[in-house]
Amino acid sequence: MQDVLDILTEIKPEFDFSDSSDFIADGMLDSFDIINLCDLLEEKYNVTIDGLDILPENFTSLNSIQSLIIKSKGESK
Repeated sequence: MQDVLDILTEIKPEFDFSDSSDFIADGMLDSFDIINLCDLLEEKYNVTIDGLDILPENFTSLNSIQSLIIKSKGESK
């Protein structure tokens, strides 16, 4: 999970993602950030994130992002 936290900090260094329970509601990530995050996660973890999975609820916390990565590992790149 530290890798995901590092990527989030790279995208938005002005926020402390470890202190938030909902990145979307707290205004830390917007739609552009989520697309950028998907690209970085796909690169880092060699996964393909399905467009249908690019939903706000999959990006609210470190746990939800981690679950998305795990789910996406079953898809071929």
